[in-house]
Amino acid sequence: MADSEKRSSDPGERPPLGPRQWPSWLGIGLAWLVARLPWAVQRPLGRAVGALLYRVLRERRHVARRNIALCFPELDAQAQEALARAGFGELGIGLFEFARAWWGSVAPMRKGLRVEGLEHLAAARAGGRGVIVVSGHFTTLEISARLMCDYAPLAGMYRPHNQGAMEWAVKRGRLRYATAMFTRDELRPALKHLKQGGLLWFAPDQDTRRGDSVFVPFFGHPAYSLTSTHQLARLSGAAVMAFSHVRRDDGGYTLTLSPAFEDFPSTDATADTARVIAAIEAMVRQAPTQYLWIHRRFKRQPDGRGELYR
Repeated sequence: MADSEKRSSDPGERPPLGPRQWPSWLGIGLAWLVARLPWAVQRPLGRAVGALLYRVLRERRHVARRNIALCFPELDAQAQEALARAGFGELGIGLFEFARAWWGSVAPMRKGLRVEGLEHLAAARAGGRGVIVVSGHFTTLEISARLMCDYAPLAGMYRPHNQGAMEWAVKRGRLRYATAMFTRDELRPALKHLKQGGLLWFAPDQDTRRGDSVFVPFFGHPAYSLTSTHQLARLSGAAVMAFSHVRRDDGGYTLTLSPAFEDFPSTDATADTARVIAAIEAMVRQAPTQYLWIHRRFKRQPDGRGELYR
C-alpha cells in the first residue's frame, strides 16, 4: 500500500446520520460496494452505463452536443455525434473511477501508469516555493489526482456537496490520499498552505457564480472563467503549472506535469486567466472524449443573452 493510502481518513467531524441523510447513505453504500468490483468488470460496465446515460439524460445530451458543435465546428455532424457518444462512455467509466478513488483500491490503475514531468515540479518547488497545479474537469479528474498523490503531496480545492452525508463521505475518501481539502471559501488556509511550500490542485474551468470571473477565449468562444489562479498566485507567490491526465486505450493512464508558467502572475488578471484556459483547451484537444462536455461551459455570454443552449 502506498503512503497516500496510509494517511488519516478522519475529516475531523462526525457523520450526519439523521433520517434525511438515509437516502444518501444508501447511495454511498452502493457506491462503496461497486468500488470493489474487479476493474476488468468496471471498465466495460462503465461504458454500458455511459451509453444508458446518453439515452436517458436528454438535457445533458443536448448540452454535450451543443458544446462539441461549438468547440469542433470542423467536424461533420456524424463525427460530432460520435464524439458525444464516446464522451458519455468515458463518463460512465469515470463514475466507477470516482468510487474507487474515494472508497476503493487503485492498485489496478497503478499498473501501466506513466508519470511525466516530475522534474518540472521539483524545479517549481525550489527554495520552498508553493505550487498551484491546474487542470480541467475531465472524467479522469478524481482518479488521476489520487494516482498523482503517490508522487506529490497534493492538497485540493473543491466545491462542497449540498448534501451532508455525501460531503462527509467524499471528504473522508479524499483525505485518504490528499494532504488537505479546502472549500472555495477557505481562502486563508489555502493561502497559508501555499506560502508554506504546499501544493494545491484545482480546476478553474467551469462557469460558476462564485468568485471573480472574466470572459476569455475557449475554443474561440467567450467563456466565463474564474480568475482564481491569478489571485492565488499573486497573494501567495506560488508557481503555477498545468496537470494533464489521460486514460489510454490500453487501460493505463498518463499523468503529465508541464513546466511552470513563466512570468506568472502578471498585473493583468484577464491575460493570466486566458493563459490558464488556453492550457486547459490544449488538454481537451489531447483527449476530447474525456472532457466533461455535459457542463454548460458557455451559458453566460458578454451580451448577457445566454442563448447558446436553447
